[in-house]
Order: sequence, then structure tokens, then C-alpha cells
Amino acid sequence: MIHRDPARRRAPLPRALTTVLVAALAVGCTTGGGSGNEPEASGSPPHGYVEGARESAEQQARLVLSDPATGDARVLDLITEKVHRVEGVEGATALTTDGRFGYVHAPAGVSVIDTGAWMVDHGDHVHYYRADIRTLGRLTPHGDARVSRGDGTHVAVTTGSRGTVLHRRSDLEQGRIGAGQPLAGRHAAVIPFREHVVAVPRAAGAGVTVLDRAGKETASLKTECRDPRGDAVTRRGVVLGCADGALLVRARGEEFTAVKIPYPQDVPPGERARDFRLRPGSDTLTALAGDTSVWVLDVTDRAWKRVETGPVLAANTAGEGAPLLALGTDGTLRGFDVDTGERTAQATLRALPDRDGIRDGVGDGIRAGDAGAPDIAVDQSRAYVSNPAAKRVDEIDYNDSLRVARSFDLDIRPGLMVETGR
Repeated sequence: MIHRDPARRRAPLPRALTTVLVAALAVGCTTGGGSGNEPEASGSPPHGYVEGARESAEQQARLVLSDPATGDARVLDLITEKVHRVEGVEGATALTTDGRFGYVHAPAGVSVIDTGAWMVDHGDHVHYYRADIRTLGRLTPHGDARVSRGDGTHVAVTTGSRGTVLHRRSDLEQGRIGAGQPLAGRHAAVIPFREHVVAVPRAAGAGVTVLDRAGKETASLKTECRDPRGDAVTRRGVVLGCADGALLVRARGEEFTAVKIPYPQDVPPGERARDFRLRPGSDTLTALAGDTSVWVLDVTDRAWKRVETGPVLAANTAGEGAPLLALGTDGTLRGFDVDTGERTAQATLRALPDRDGIRDGVGDGIRAGDAGAPDIAVDQSRAYVSNPAAKRVDEIDYNDSLRVARSFDLDIRPGLMVETGR
């Protein structure tokens, strides 16, 4: 069942307007005076054409949802509001995405769900696509895997037993999972970036290196990232979470450099940033700082800020002037001004099991970041808050005092959630 704000909900674009916008987009992509939907004289397909996919004028957002307790999984289409059943994964412990594919981590390996929603950014314009939803299979035969999506050309899967294997994303786009290309050596983290990979060695005291796709070292940054936890790719470069702060790896042409962004004070291990959340395309990252506050990392200014939110289960922000969103253990979503740390808005989410805990029904003593805990995904206009206890996802207009625009009732507990189509 879907509950909407009857007065002010975001509706899909009218069909006629969508058609006009798609046509205008196609014209903007051409170099000549053609319509952009007609094959060129050489017989090649029109610019932006993707076989088996339909192009749209607006973002084709979808949510991948998984119930760790049962293994059931769903894909929620936020345009059509339809819920699609997909093959579940028993014992799921984490769910990640690269904007199109959902990667479900479990003891049996990392399974891949093609959500059929993605975008292609050409710099001066963007293409949005939708296609059929399908499951592709497993990337790895065993668990204990770390998946880094990086620059969108490769997927790096790192396990303790097999090391790192690079998979071509183009294979996944064609519906197949190949054997992948093993990367020599043992690494704590590998992130594809600018036709290279940023590699953090397991050995203590070793500096971060840059390798080509064949695994040959092309740059030694001589900067250590101790105990790496969490990574993100931003417009400014790769961000690695390290014991003493963050490490920003930048690229200018073929030259790679590394810059440390230290914490503003000594930080106990339990309050380190370990799992970054951000809006795709943003340079503002969030991470929980223990149980009662949130780190905000401005990559552009290379500065950390700690916001005292009170007891918190999940946090995220759209960046660039948007509020920091923090979901409290009392089921209240709060907005904070990142610069001042002041609370600017709050909304109590509908029909929680009780006033004391969003935790009821998902296991006693669940903590933020655990499989089964609530999460927040953010795009350019909305935030999505999962509520496993109530079997629901709420769509939040974070620019309108955290108004609940829509609520989606589900038949599973969405303990794991990612948004695709971005």
C-alpha cells in the first residue's frame, strides 16, 4: 500500500511533456542539425542509444530492498510505484550499489541484481535509462567480500582468501558475470578510479599505490592509510577512511597525488568514520561518529565537522546547503544545519511500533550500521528512510521541513536498502 501527501506529492512527468523533453535531450546531444533519434549516415545508432533500454527525460529511481532475516528481496520502482520480486539471498549482511546494480553480500558470496535503472553523465547533459529488472548470479563463491564500484568501468571484489578480482562492468550490463581479472598481491582496499585502481596494501606502514588495470604499479603515493574503513568516489577524487582521518587521492591526467584530511581532534576507534554516505555526485560525505553524533566531511574544503545529533541510527545529506538528516532511535527524523549544528526541522515517522524504538521487531540491541537497521538514501530532491520494524519506506522532501511525501508499505522488513538510477 502506498500513502501519499494528498496536497503536495511529486508526480511523474506527463507523457506528452516527457516525450518533448526526451526529444530536446536528443537534439542537445547531436553535433549536427539532426533530431538525434535518426541513425547517422554511416548507419550507426543515434547518440545515447542503448540496446534493450528505454531512454527517459527524468531520473528512473528504484530502491533495492532486502530482508536479512528471511533473504527476501524486492525492487521498488519509484516512478511507477510497483514492487518487483527478485531472487532473494539468504543471510544477507550488506547491500551496495554502483548506481545500476545492487550487490548483496552474504556468506555464500556477492550476488548481483540488475535494477534496470541508471544514468550516463556526459558532463553537459545526462541520459536516463530504464530496462527490465533481473538477477545475474554471484560474483564470488564465498563471503567476506568488499565490493568497490569506483569509476563505473570496473567492479573490484576483494576477499581474504582470493585477493582482489576486477570485473568489467560492461559484462554485467550484458547480463553475464565473467571470471574477472585477478590482481596480484593482497590489499585491504582496491577502488577503480580513472582507468586505474587505487590500492591500499594490507602491510602496516606501506603507502597507497596506483596500479593500471593489469596490476602494474604506476604511482607510489608513499602515504599510509592505517586500518582503512569505508571509501567513496567523489568529483574531487577517491576518499579513504583511515585511522587518523581521511585520505583524498586525486588525479590530474596521469599524475596521482594524495592529501591527508586529519580529524580535528583525537578520535577513539569507536567514533571513527567507517561507512560513508553521500548523494551521488556530491562532495559532502557523512558517517556516524559513535552512537550520538555524525561526522560531515567536506571534501572541497578538506574539513571535518562533528554534529551532535543525539542517539542516531542513520544519517545522510544531499550536500551543498542541504540539511544533515539524522534518524534518531526514537523514530524521529531530524534536520540539522551543517555549519551551525543547529536543528532546523524534525518529523516523527508514521506508525512506529512504539515511541521508544525503531528497533522493535528487527532484533534486540540492533545498532546503527547492522544488517536490519534503518538507513537513509538521498538523491537530488528526496530522501528515502527505511523502517524495517514497520515494513515501510518513507519518501522525505528534505527541502520542505522534512515533509513525508509518500510512504510505501512492504511485505518484507527492508533491513538493507540502496537507491539506483542515479
